[in-house]
Amino acid sequence: VDSAETSLLNKLIRTSLVESSHHVEILQQDPSSPLFSVKTFEELTLKKELLRGIYIMGFNRPSKIQETALPIMLAYPPQNLIAQSQSGTGKTAAFVLAMLSRVNAAEKYPQCLCLAPTYELALQIGRVIETIGRFCADIKVTYAVRGNRVLQGTALEEQIVIGTPGTMLDWCFKRRVIDVKKISMFVLDEADIMIDTQGLSYQSIRIQRALPKGCQMLLFSATFKETVRAFAVQIISNPIVIKLREEELTLSNIRQYFFVCRSREEKYRALCNIYGSVTIGQAMIFCQTRRSADWLSVEMSQDGHQVAILTAELTVAQRAGVIQRFRDGKEKVLIATNVCARGIDVQQVTVVVNFSLPTDQKSEPDFETYLHRIGRTGRFGKKGIAFSMVESQNVGLVQMIEEHFQTKIKQLDPDDMDELEKLEN
Repeated sequence: VDSAETSLLNKLIRTSLVESSHHVEILQQDPSSPLFSVKTFEELTLKKELLRGIYIMGFNRPSKIQETALPIMLAYPPQNLIAQSQSGTGKTAAFVLAMLSRVNAAEKYPQCLCLAPTYELALQIGRVIETIGRFCADIKVTYAVRGNRVLQGTALEEQIVIGTPGTMLDWCFKRRVIDVKKISMFVLDEADIMIDTQGLSYQSIRIQRALPKGCQMLLFSATFKETVRAFAVQIISNPIVIKLREEELTLSNIRQYFFVCRSREEKYRALCNIYGSVTIGQAMIFCQTRRSADWLSVEMSQDGHQVAILTAELTVAQRAGVIQRFRDGKEKVLIATNVCARGIDVQQVTVVVNFSLPTDQKSEPDFETYLHRIGRTGRFGKKGIAFSMVESQNVGLVQMIEEHFQTKIKQLDPDDMDELEKLEN
């Protein structure tokens, strides 16, 4: 699953903001210039219509990144900003507030351009604008995305244009429906995905180069790799850079066990024994292939379990629906291929099962996937349990995982019910 799909999936299923224990790191050109952070939205110079919109979004107070980013984005004279923080920390709502604050509702022409890497992500940003800006009746949004045709020379009246780089380029220079010299704010979202997608960074730079000197530039990214840094420097002059490190997944509060099984039927019997012995809130079971996931789903359903299945063949919206049902407790078991090993926080998951260990092309352990899989349990400091089903010829993989993570994975007898029952304590 590509990074744009993962990002969209996170946006669709996010019901609350990701908490972070890290401090926001701030780098700025001029250390003598004062920087402020806020603890409430009321401290910002926001119109009351926007405050109402924020509260409807469910934000009672600014998130960590918003506390620092919003005063910078709303300052006069306008400041350029590069902000890096993981998905789900409130970046979109922050720059949406900035756009809605900056535009002059009385002027009926484009004033803010916002670029996103895909059609779906552009629409998702638009939904946030429509929610936060629902009481700003005179501010309108349009989408420069594939399929949204405009005739050459049309005078756009919407103040905010959200789009993908290719179509935005077309609207600015070929169809000339946007007067780039009148743009006062330029937002580039998901910069890391832009850079990974052929041609998008080049198109973004072409648009940015045509903007007037005083235009405020805001760039947002979930990661800040060297490629993102080099791209950001090309596109934004004298920025303030703010960074919020991602929380590291840890195995310290997850108890790990493995069973040696000869066949998938034996794996299934071990799974049934776990179910008979351990109290399970909700479980995620990871399979290496779609076929294995389908087989397991049928077996468990026939045994009366409420099962949901998550594979790459589903659309992003379908995947989001499956995860939401699981999160709401409508199904107790989520069977998944690697497609959703990352980025999904379901607080009530108490058990993760590797129906087979994740391996790479060389048939060696895929350590990162193992960490992300079993990191679904033990979230937010809670204790969790992870079981792995291992074929006898693959026991060496367990030792490699133990060495890599400096952790202990204890072998259990799949038929020893007494041993399994002791795990409860």
